[in-house]
Amino acid sequence: MTKPAIGAQLYTLKEYEKTLPDIVATLKKVAAIGYTTVQVSGFGPADPKDVARAAGDAGLRIVSTHTSWTRFLNELDQVIAEHKLWKCFHPAIGGLPKDYFCAEGVKRFLDELGPIAEKLKNAGMDFSYHNHNHELAKYGRKTWLASICDESDPSVLKAEIDTYWIAAGGGDPADWIKRWAGRIPLLHCKDMIATKEREQRFAEVGEGNLNWDAILNQAEKSGVEYLLVEQDNCYGRDPFESLAISYNNLASWGYK
Repeated sequence: MTKPAIGAQLYTLKEYEKTLPDIVATLKKVAAIGYTTVQVSGFGPADPKDVARAAGDAGLRIVSTHTSWTRFLNELDQVIAEHKLWKCFHPAIGGLPKDYFCAEGVKRFLDELGPIAEKLKNAGMDFSYHNHNHELAKYGRKTWLASICDESDPSVLKAEIDTYWIAAGGGDPADWIKRWAGRIPLLHCKDMIATKEREQRFAEVGEGNLNWDAILNQAEKSGVEYLLVEQDNCYGRDPFESLAISYNNLASWGYK
């Protein structure tokens, strides 16, 4: 089994990515932590060529993105051109508009995805879906996330399972990674804690209650290529510090 590489999901740093100078400074700080790969998300307006240059200057590879479904539907040629520029082969979406979340929405999404995935495949790319917790709502006897898995061809749809949001939806992250085995190039790594006030919170990887032994073991078995560290909310802590804590914990477990 090949160990997946650690990457930073840059949505964690969205408040530090509003301008090109912000992006340049942010990428350098991410590289200084030890990360060598990133997922582009949460950027303000920036020319893709400038982003490519900034990542290269920082010694970082762009291995994935979160791109809106609207752009996949309406600007696919431009999306492909950007990803070719970045030498990035794993475009993904962070989620879909709410009107897709119904029994009929599964077919609608997969019908729309078919020609998009075919064109991405011809460009040497795949397409991954990132979950939150609402995809674990059931329509009939099956969750929405299970339906898109079971009703799609593995060559068309990949997964970017999010460990926190699976747990928040009542699922077992390791089980869902196994369910998508062979078609899960990306894994969103974030931990979960409960406060004394019974609040459920995001946490740095290894600092919460998720079963990382099981998660990472299954990730290796299932062919995950990148462990993308993300923290939606750092609750007042410097998000660069949060990314560093997660990185150092993963590195201590033998990942790099």
